[in-house]
Amino acid sequence: MNRIPPHLLRQLLFLLLIFLLSIILVYPLYPYIPAVMGAYTLYVILSRPMHWLTAQKRWSEVPAALALILLSFIVLAIPISFFYHLIQNKLAETVHNTPIIIQNVEFFIQRLESKYNVDLLTDEVMQNFNAWAVKELRLFIQATLGGLVTLLLAYLLLFFLLINQGKMEEMFQLLLPLRDENADFVKKQFNGLVMSNAVGIPLLGILQGFAGLIAYWIAGVPDMWLWFAITCISGMLPVIGVAFAYVPLAIVTYSLGEPVKALVLLLYGFFIIGSADNVARMWLQKKIGDTHPLITFFGVIAGLKLFGFVGFIFGPVLISLLILLLRIYVKEFGKDHTS
Repeated sequence: MNRIPPHLLRQLLFLLLIFLLSIILVYPLYPYIPAVMGAYTLYVILSRPMHWLTAQKRWSEVPAALALILLSFIVLAIPISFFYHLIQNKLAETVHNTPIIIQNVEFFIQRLESKYNVDLLTDEVMQNFNAWAVKELRLFIQATLGGLVTLLLAYLLLFFLLINQGKMEEMFQLLLPLRDENADFVKKQFNGLVMSNAVGIPLLGILQGFAGLIAYWIAGVPDMWLWFAITCISGMLPVIGVAFAYVPLAIVTYSLGEPVKALVLLLYGFFIIGSADNVARMWLQKKIGDTHPLITFFGVIAGLKLFGFVGFIFGPVLISLLILLLRIYVKEFGKDHTS
């Protein structure tokens, strides 16, 4: 009977111990995973400027790290905070006034049904949709309430990552159970997908948001900045994308008795904002890479459930990381591997 070699058995037991301790530690720290991912995302973006400040400009690590953290806070945190508070307040108001909103929607649908003699939504469907919408909105708001603590923790971790830049990268490469060339491949690919998701996806949404903002300003749309924020966020979603913004806006405008303006907004959203998405994707694919729409779609769904608002970015990163690990497994341990 074949026996397991003692050194292999000790190795498996040791790995099992590491795994169990990791589970024990990660479980209570689960709510702070977005902070860790956010810190590493910012680290990938700021590592080159950090190297430039310390190597070229001869800054010491602490002032350089603090300067970059302040700059990133101005560039990223303030706009994110603006979007967050704008949408959160509106969502809270929406949840509070849900019965009134549902009544208005039912009245609008009844007008369409009577005018065109069709059955769009039954009472049962409306009630089920109402219950689902309220539940999802509350879960979304609850998952996002810890945003400030997450942000502060992310910047604290980022500070230590920046001032220990070389040591952290060496430790990362040392801990990976891969050959050196595959470890370098993982680092390069992972940094690329972080840039593609953390920079590319939000930039797509912002570009489409500004494309919509022009039309909203000219048309005199009420709550113009709210619709701008909705356009930016929906622009991060694949498949339907900004249709989540301009179609409801056109319906609201039509219900207010402005059918011509509603039609103009609908056509502008379909042709202009939609075209901006295609042009921006081609440009970003050449500059920093692109993420497959299905990865973005399922990543956003999973990310919103796990992390709340920041899941728009970190969800696709997680799915891309899983796909990368599968590729590395085949590359490292595939049938063509030679030890």
